[in-house]
Amino acid sequence: MRSSNHLIGLMNFLTFLASIPILGGGIWLSSRANSTDCMKFLQWPLIIIGVAIMVVSLAGFAGACYRNTFLMYLYLWAMFFIIAILIGFIIFAYAVTDKGSGRPVLNRAYSEYYLQDYTGWLEERVTTQSYWSKISSCVRDSHVCGKMGRSVNGIPETADMFNLRKLSPIESGCCKPPTACGYIYGNETYWTPGTGLVGADPDCARWSNDQEQLCYNCDSCKAGVLASLKKSWRKVSVINIVILIFLVIMYVVACAAFRHNKRMDNDEPYGETRMEKAQPSRIHF
Repeated sequence: MRSSNHLIGLMNFLTFLASIPILGGGIWLSSRANSTDCMKFLQWPLIIIGVAIMVVSLAGFAGACYRNTFLMYLYLWAMFFIIAILIGFIIFAYAVTDKGSGRPVLNRAYSEYYLQDYTGWLEERVTTQSYWSKISSCVRDSHVCGKMGRSVNGIPETADMFNLRKLSPIESGCCKPPTACGYIYGNETYWTPGTGLVGADPDCARWSNDQEQLCYNCDSCKAGVLASLKKSWRKVSVINIVILIFLVIMYVVACAAFRHNKRMDNDEPYGETRMEKAQPSRIHF
């Protein structure tokens, strides 16, 4: 029985360690929410799940060390619900980021993003005017576009050099006009209308060389934010799937060890009878 308690304690310690990547993923999303993705609610489910796993694993560890049946029951039931919630979160993350990706542009290394390629709950939330005003302000305050400037030997990069850059979704969608608009490159965030007609894309009229405006109100910027969120969520979801598989294995082993403990408790008498069983008398009447 002692070995079973040690096994349960080990499983809980490993579960505690497994919560660290989940919590780290939530903190990473939180840092991106403040600087890049600008969606400040997506990280909280992960952070809550990570903290819950930490607390529950500590309860299970204490229950194994002190053979506290209540704590062990609490651990097993709580971990069951946490695993179910984590499965639901992973499915939700993949469902809301299922559609949409960048479109390649001729003679360009970067992709461009179109809002019509994205549908569903996340797209509706991002494009809501009251919410988008906060997101666009966050993108502006992060100075993503202002950091795009590059120079070679003190000389600003040319249009050909810019076309070879692999821009992030937000840089491509928010910091320059769509290529179809026909604007002429001045620098990374300054573009002038060409000699021909401006393209029919509504974003062509929304573009502004005002560094406080740029394309922050463009549909391409909203699509860029959605694409950035998709990349972030997919990265975190891969880690969550690995941790989920590990947690399920740990949970099954802990259940088996707990059942073994219960059988041992039911089969072994305590007190005087147990001492007599351990050291039976040689004198029989």
